[in-house]
Amino acid sequence: MDFRTRIHIPEVDFKIDHTSKMMLFGSCFSENIGIRLQQSKFNVDVNPFGILYNPMSVSSSIRRLLDKTEFTESDLVIGNEMYHSFMHHGSFSDTDKDICLKNISDRFNKASDFIEKTDLLLITFGTAYVYRLNQSVEEARNDVVSNCHKFPADNFVRARLTVEEITEDWINLITVLKTVNPNLKLIFTVSPIRHWKDGAHENQISKSILHIAIDKLISNFIDDMYYFPAYEIMIDELRDYRFYEEDMNHPSSFAVDYIWKQFSKTYFTDITMTINKEWGQIMKAVNHKPLFPATSSYRNFLKKTVSNMNDFALKYPFLSCEQEINHVLSLLKSQDN
Repeated sequence: MDFRTRIHIPEVDFKIDHTSKMMLFGSCFSENIGIRLQQSKFNVDVNPFGILYNPMSVSSSIRRLLDKTEFTESDLVIGNEMYHSFMHHGSFSDTDKDICLKNISDRFNKASDFIEKTDLLLITFGTAYVYRLNQSVEEARNDVVSNCHKFPADNFVRARLTVEEITEDWINLITVLKTVNPNLKLIFTVSPIRHWKDGAHENQISKSILHIAIDKLISNFIDDMYYFPAYEIMIDELRDYRFYEEDMNHPSSFAVDYIWKQFSKTYFTDITMTINKEWGQIMKAVNHKPLFPATSSYRNFLKKTVSNMNDFALKYPFLSCEQEINHVLSLLKSQDN
């Protein structure tokens, strides 16, 4: 007897391999999947504005990249002795204005070049709730902020997006994206992370709005849009608190790994799965922490690891192992000193 509900994931008419160019936007789930794509040597840009939670912030970020409107000092705000951008996650903030702006500009310039060439966008919506700037707050380009940066609550008005607001905005955006890149594919997900501060009932309403909005978008772009059921896998297949972190809201590393495997089975080619497995074994060796690093056996282990990476690079010349090879060579060199 099987004591869980299995989620059926429909077959798709395209596959992802290591030559695919991908961009990921959205909540922590995009970050989790993006990290695994990066670790597996995919050509991917993950959250160039940092983690974004609501559909409007994701949309605004993509539009800004397409417009190539660079950020200037006027886009920054000061709060709690830090410089911030209301369009960016707090990871871009800094006590130094120039460093903050450089962090933002470097990522923006890279992403604005990449988005026109990308083959696939993976978008994760986290919540339908947004925070809008009050009129009394310094004017910003978009009144929906991506992050409040711990500014006083009276600087914002909290609101819940409607299905119609989301779909109207995204139909327009996807139309623009398809004009720029006619072959672009989009995969949408709803984050399995629960926004418990919204309240149990409110969180469910929020997730429902996101699901309905995505469903309506797919019906408008049936040939180019897909839904991956990360939310359903977490809620139904992994229906147990042992699959959550201690906060009982975020999926555990095991749960993320499980969802990643389902994503891989759905979208990757067979050769891509093989490459990921081979590279994963190599990375276990690269990341190995020996108890006795000054031994000849560890030195031989490092030499064998370099040899394996060189063989891998010859077998798959479209993937670069230079950074990892140099890292292991530096470990070998440190043993000589």
